[in-house]
Amino acid sequence: MDFDLLLIQKMKCGNENAFDIFVRKHYEEILKYCSHHCPDISYAEDLTQETFLHFFEKLSDYRHIGKTKNYLYTIAGNLCRDYYKKAKESLLEKYPEDMQSSLYQPETADILNKIEMEAALKHLPEELREVIVLYYFQELKLAEIAGILQIGLPLVKYRLRQAKIRLEKLLREE
Repeated sequence: MDFDLLLIQKMKCGNENAFDIFVRKHYEEILKYCSHHCPDISYAEDLTQETFLHFFEKLSDYRHIGKTKNYLYTIAGNLCRDYYKKAKESLLEKYPEDMQSSLYQPETADILNKIEMEAALKHLPEELREVIVLYYFQELKLAEIAGILQIGLPLVKYRLRQAKIRLEKLLREE
């Protein structure tokens, strides 16, 4: 029997120890995923906790079909997208356009490279960026990515290839 399924059955019966084990098992991976989507670690931690809260709120309706981790990634991805929308709106309201370009002044080459990569990733369409983050930063297999995104394996391969091509082009331009 799948260990997550066993934990979920115990959680549905109110076993608090099962909740703790479940969170400990998946917390680091979900935090790492949220950290790649959110530069502020405290927000990434909040998004991670929010992911588990959403999962537990819908626990009674949850039907174990595949990997529970994939479902957690889906919840986290939706929360990260919402965060980006709110952060972008807030930034545009807070700073006039001419000040926005001067907000970050990197002091080292490493910081500059990271910022260039993050900027290039932000220019990718969401579906391509998601595949890159899951493959390179979460180190998931293509089949796992297909399961998380609920798309076919050939489409995952196509998106990964397209993302690499676009990233290379974007990074050359900068």
